[in-house]
Amino acid sequence: MRKTISYDDVLLSPQYSDIESRSEIDISTDLGDGLILQTPIFSSPMDTVTTAPMAVELAKRGAAGIVHRYNSIEEQARHIAIATDNAGEINIGAAVGVTGDYTDRTIAATEAGATFICIDVAHGHHILMKAALQQLRTMFDYDIHIMAGNVATLEAINDLSDWGASSVRCNIGGGSICSTRIQTGHGLPGLQTILDCAQTDRDVAIIADGGLRNSGDMVKALAAGADAVMCGSLLAGAAEAPGEIFREANGSVWKSYRGMASKEAQTDWRGKYSSLEGIASRVPYGGKAAVILEDIERGIRSGLSYSGARSIEELQSKATFIEQTPSSLSESQTHITTRKW
Repeated sequence: MRKTISYDDVLLSPQYSDIESRSEIDISTDLGDGLILQTPIFSSPMDTVTTAPMAVELAKRGAAGIVHRYNSIEEQARHIAIATDNAGEINIGAAVGVTGDYTDRTIAATEAGATFICIDVAHGHHILMKAALQQLRTMFDYDIHIMAGNVATLEAINDLSDWGASSVRCNIGGGSICSTRIQTGHGLPGLQTILDCAQTDRDVAIIADGGLRNSGDMVKALAAGADAVMCGSLLAGAAEAPGEIFREANGSVWKSYRGMASKEAQTDWRGKYSSLEGIASRVPYGGKAAVILEDIERGIRSGLSYSGARSIEELQSKATFIEQTPSSLSESQTHITTRKW
């Protein structure tokens, strides 16, 4: 039985840097098959995270939103059309499933202006994923970027690449409102997933998806081999996220955030629920998405500068991980809040 690691188990060792300004750092990423981002961030295809307003705000900062699939084909296409009409030439994705209307949904989404497709299922290393990827490649060849997932192993990312995926979402059960590991007993720690999947010899991009709580975790994921990251809870509190707003008597403001495998989400979009692998919760209201993204981007640039890296590729070649003890993790926190005076 091998030992595996997650984000809190490691730190990156600081290195000599000759970077005089963070503006020297290029955090763009080429994900293949025509998808290039200036900022390596995707918003998650969840119904409390990404519709047209979020996708537009991400596109303005060189990132990309993925409009969720828990709606009608017409409604999803409408959100995509509103983003492209308002923002011009932007990267915007559309999520589809692996059964039912996924081919019609893909056609409608691309006609509305989607620049890439995300095949969005909980367990991506599956025969239905194989069939869907092969069908969409038959229809579109490699004229469009197809993201697939989620997976957690090297064998899985290799298979999805061989079946036609341009990029793969890597992580199972690590999201803030995902209970897959508890309900099913399956999964791998988030950072270990990236380290394992980064051993692939296929020409496939890695999307770190789940368990990323801050820009520091994102820098660790990129250093471990991810080409971009995906955010759910970090963006769910934004003004542009579609979640319901709650205001309390003490003045605090919250927004709803739920896993798409939660009872509430499943009941809303298909009238019933099956396996419960997520929960419904809330996150603090965070203001404009542009401000949230700016803070994340600033943190990523700072992270690269501490390794003396001017690009994600250079970070991956120079990064040195060290394992930290629980005492080290505690020391890393802003521990004045827990100090006993």
